[in-house]
This record gives sequence, structure tokens and C-alpha cells, in this order.
Amino acid sequence: MLIQVKNLSKVYQDDGVATTALNRVSFSIEEGEFVAITGPSGSGKSTLLHVLGFLDRHTSGEYLFESKNSAEYSEKELAQIRNKKMGFIFQAFNLLPRTSVLENVKLPLLYSGVPRAQWDNLSKKAIEAVGLSHRLEYEPAQLSGGEKQRVAIARALVNDPKIIFADEPTGNLDSKSGKTVMEILQKLNLEQNRTILLITHETYTAEHAQRIIHIVDGEIDSDRAVENRHKAEEERRKGEEERRDA
Repeated sequence: MLIQVKNLSKVYQDDGVATTALNRVSFSIEEGEFVAITGPSGSGKSTLLHVLGFLDRHTSGEYLFESKNSAEYSEKELAQIRNKKMGFIFQAFNLLPRTSVLENVKLPLLYSGVPRAQWDNLSKKAIEAVGLSHRLEYEPAQLSGGEKQRVAIARALVNDPKIIFADEPTGNLDSKSGKTVMEILQKLNLEQNRTILLITHETYTAEHAQRIIHIVDGEIDSDRAVENRHKAEEERRKGEEERRDA
């Protein structure tokens, strides 16, 4: 099991006032799954991603990553896991301006221990996976929103992570670009068996996943398989055919 959470809670304290963002959440994610976390604004879904991505600590309960309790990891070990075993994609892209696509994708390799001689090859392979090999030397200002997010996906892939966390990856995109981004994520899951955890408030976006966990007020409201995922896959294949024919 890649991820297990048991009675996970997160409580924020502000001037003595306690706010519960997550309340006794329990579920597991197996390697190779594509899981969407949905819910209204303020439901706790982004807090959950931050806890699972070791960007924040939970208050109580247990979080096991690769069967080891996260409480047993030192801060240094958590940083190493974030770099080597986790990839992150955010709504705002978080690309360095005045820095090429290639150099942006290389960034996680700076702290990875991977020999520098391999950086170009690994980065170009990740960029090729998102269809941007023709944009290697472009800077973010020269890219569309959809292309920026594809660069962010390539950057998340470059260290060959165990899991990719995607926090509202289509939130700043038009519908066409958002669809392209989701098709890429779905293809990575279906063809490369990439484990993906997606945070989204969009029903259509969530249905690219195999499974949807819906959160309301910090608690799991439902956890269900996506029955029409095959439809999303057909739309992805149709989109690829249309682009080839164009």
C-alpha cells in the first residue's frame, strides 16, 4: 500500500481559536491508482494534499507512506521523500520566469543526487512525455497557460516519483487547455501506471480518475469508483486523433 491514513485530523490554532480542517479521515491509495479528492471550497481537500505531500503535519491520527508511519521520519527524511518520491503540480504553475522550459524542469534534480550528466536527458524525456519538445528553450512568458501547466507536469515527472499530487491543475486554464492537461495525466496513469492524487472542485475533471473521494467539512462524505471513466478515456483518444488529423 502506498498511502494509508487512519483517523487523520488537522486542527489549526489561531489566537486560541481551534479550527478543524480534517476530522478523523481514513482511506488508502494503492500504487498505480488515480484518485480525485473533491469538495466545496473550504472542505479540507487542499489541507489533505498538504498533509499527504509532507508539506504540513497532521494533528492526530496516522499517516503511513510506503507502510512507514510519517511520524517516524525526520524533517530531513521528509524533504528527501518530497524530492525523490513525490511530484507536485499547482494551479499557479510556479515556474521560474526568465528561465527556459528545460531549466525549469531540471529544478528538482538539483537536490536529487542524480549525476549532473544525466539531467539534460531526464529533463528532455519528461518534456517529451507532455508533448513540448519543441519548446525547450522557451521561457514561461512565451507559453500559453496550458503549456505552462504541461511544463509543471514534466517537472513533477523528472525524478520518476512514486506519486504525483495535482492541486487544481486546470483551475487557471480554459476548457480546451484543461482537457489537454487532464488527458496527459490520465495517459500517465493508464500507460505508465503513475499514481496520481488530484484535488479539484470540477466534476468533469474528477471523472478522469478511477475513484472519487468527496469531502465535506473535513470529513469523507463518499468514496466511489468512477463508472464512466471509460468515456473520459474515449474522449482522450478521440482528442489525440483529432490533433493528429489537424
